[in-house]
Amino acid sequence: MHEQTGDMTEATIDFTKHPHRRKNILTGEWLLVSPQRTNRPWQGRMETAALEKRPAYDATCYLCPGNKRAGNTINPDYKNSFAFTNDYSSLIPETPIASLNIEDLIVAKSQRGICRVICFSPRHDLTLPLLNLDEIGNIIDLWCEEFSTLSSNESVKYILIFENKGELMGCSNPHPHGQIWCSSDVPVEPEKETRQQKDYFSAKGRSLVGDYLQLELERQERLVYQNSHFVALVPFWAVWPFELMVISRRQVQNVLQFTAEEKSSLADMLKNITTRYDNIFNISFPYSAGMHQAPVNDGEHPEWHWHMHFLPPLLRSATIRKFMVGYEMLGNPQRDVTAEWAADVLRKQSETHYSLKESMSANTGKE
Repeated sequence: MHEQTGDMTEATIDFTKHPHRRKNILTGEWLLVSPQRTNRPWQGRMETAALEKRPAYDATCYLCPGNKRAGNTINPDYKNSFAFTNDYSSLIPETPIASLNIEDLIVAKSQRGICRVICFSPRHDLTLPLLNLDEIGNIIDLWCEEFSTLSSNESVKYILIFENKGELMGCSNPHPHGQIWCSSDVPVEPEKETRQQKDYFSAKGRSLVGDYLQLELERQERLVYQNSHFVALVPFWAVWPFELMVISRRQVQNVLQFTAEEKSSLADMLKNITTRYDNIFNISFPYSAGMHQAPVNDGEHPEWHWHMHFLPPLLRSATIRKFMVGYEMLGNPQRDVTAEWAADVLRKQSETHYSLKESMSANTGKE
């Protein structure tokens, strides 16, 4: 037992049983972990979500091929992934440049930007885990095309590629799709990560994310899946129950630097981890996911290391999500289960989608 001198050591606490704080090295912020609150945290599925069978094409869907969107725009009869400017964009390029500052107490600044929508497939019923690798590859290629085009606009300083999946995450249309928002300033979360990575790179001359990845590969405690070019793990500081972080083995600043082989590995990674998510409760698992990469039109960023966050809200039920309330809103985030436990649950999930198993079972007449 080490003598306590103000800082806890591993010898004075059991992190699987005692409350403790964990630091998010990407933002510099802390969260509270309280594993003692539930001696047996996994209670399985407490209720079953209604199975939703969507058609391959929905005549009322404004994202399906050939259908009418807002303002009488007609979608083309697209065959692969498809991008267009959001008809109700949160950011617009024509916003006047202006600012407001009253005694440093009332401060505002105008924000220009562009919001794009990415339809993953012409199929209304196929989410990422149900697409084949070539189809996911088409999405990745479209992400790269969009990134290249948007970053050529000198007023754009950040490009955020993300997906809100499922009604629980506020997705307004069930047709599988993602978004790209680019803005004239760096958003809050990437700004925090830029600062943390830059400080670490200045001190050590190495990638913060790269060094963290190597440590996780050595310890093997929170790894979920890995292939030739990417690793999926539950970060030590995870806030959401089954939060995942996908990290490229090679340090790159953005998606345009991926080789063809790396893009193929990314397609495999996305299909694998989203399949594991769906298999936890045998549902189309909701989440918000997004890529964090270096700012654009802002000089060199040798500190930046590409990674992607998956933030799903479910823990014990297929229909009831975790909310940030009370202490989490007024103090700091808190969770009852450890990142190590969540990683173990995800590791044990099948790599075959549950719906394919049901289909095979129905075809053979066997359980």
